[in-house]
Formats: sequence, structure tokens, C-alpha cells
Amino acid sequence: MKVKTILVSQPEPKIENSPYFDLQEKQRVKIDFRPFIHVEGVSAKDIRQQKVDLNNYTAIILTSRNAVDHFFRVADEMRFKVPDSLKYFCQSEAVAYYLQKYVVYRKRKIYVGKRSFSELSPLIKKYKDEKFLLPNTDKVKDEVPETLNALGVNWKQATFFKTVVSDLSDLANVSYDVLVFFSPSGIESLFQNFPDFKQNETRIAVFGNTTIKAVEEKGLRVDIAAPTPETPSMTMALEKYIEKVNKGK
Repeated sequence: MKVKTILVSQPEPKIENSPYFDLQEKQRVKIDFRPFIHVEGVSAKDIRQQKVDLNNYTAIILTSRNAVDHFFRVADEMRFKVPDSLKYFCQSEAVAYYLQKYVVYRKRKIYVGKRSFSELSPLIKKYKDEKFLLPNTDKVKDEVPETLNALGVNWKQATFFKTVVSDLSDLANVSYDVLVFFSPSGIESLFQNFPDFKQNETRIAVFGNTTIKAVEEKGLRVDIAAPTPETPSMTMALEKYIEKVNKGK
């Protein structure tokens, strides 16, 4: 079956030169964007109940831009003046760059990993006498606490924000040729919103092994998968599939 409509379970890209827009124009398909999950902040009161006093920490471990936003939001709600001496350990350059939204970069002690959390660990180990706070989501990858425990550092994890299922009830009578997912949470949202979902002729595109596993555990069929050596991005995987099935369009 040909592909004419695609629903991507993420917010619409804000950049004009997004490869999704190029794909839409080149392949003459309609692409809609809709986040199946969203992030909600945890209140300062709830964080205090987690026995977190921001005065007790000398270093912050930031694994995402959400962690940056919600750490400074909570600090503001608690009327906590973030000291200039606070050290920031950022999982990636993207997170470190985003930190500039809140601090003057050159005046702060900022340590940056490459991409994965394990690549940040040598920097944390170098400063193992610090008291580390990990402001994070309620769904933390096992790698993070395992790495910190192995380093033997003084650290505490606290839930500053949560991943919440979005209300998709307005899509109940809308169908798409392809649904695109990037996380197991997106699959969870699909079935929370539509418990009786049947795949039938709908193609499912997924990014990452954990998402593939989540799809298959629900008894669904994976039609398009990324990343692969041939198609490292989702848009490349979609384009390859569309070119194959839309021949003669």
C-alpha cells in the first residue's frame, strides 16, 4: 500500500530546514506532528518531600535540556540563589550549550561529556569529593545510577519532572498510513489512549532497539526501523520505504 499520510509522535520541528519538511515536499506526502507524551514539572513542595535541600549540593549532573529547565525552575520556586561556585556536569555539548540560557558560561565551572552517560563518568570521578545532585525524570535509564554507584561518589537522585501521557482523544477517528515512534513511552501512550488499537494496514516506524521491543511486546508489526548503517536517521528510513512502496505513484 502506498504512503500518503504520516503521523510523527513528537512536536513539530521549529527549524525551517527540518528533513521532515524536505521529505514531505520531495515525496508528496502529508506529515503531521503530535507529541504522544509530554513533560510536567514536579512542584517544589514535592521535591522537598524527597528530602532535597539545594544548599547541600556542590555539583549538578544534567542529562537533558529538560533537567536544565526544571532545575532552575525549582531553584526559583524555592527562592534558592544558585551559587557561582556550583559545578555543572553536562552529559553532552547540546546540554551544556543549553545551560547558557540560565548562566554566564565563561563564569561557571562546566564539565562536558561526549554523548553517553558513561563518557561523562571520568569527569565525575575526577571530582569525586563533590556532593552531586541528579535532577531527573521519573524514568531514569539504569545506566545512570549504576555508573554513579560504581564510581562511589556522594550523590542523590530526585524527580524534578515526569513524563506524562498526552490526551489524543481527538485522533480517535483519524487514520494515518504510518505512525512514527521514538520511545517505549510513545507506545504506552498509544495504548492508554486507544486500548483497542489494531494495526491492520497501518505501518509502524520505530527508532531504537528499546522502542522496537516495546512495539513487538504489544503484538504489533515493525515495518520501518532506524537507525541502521544504511538509514541512520528516521527520515532516511521513511524515505527509503516510501520510495519502495510508492513506485508508479
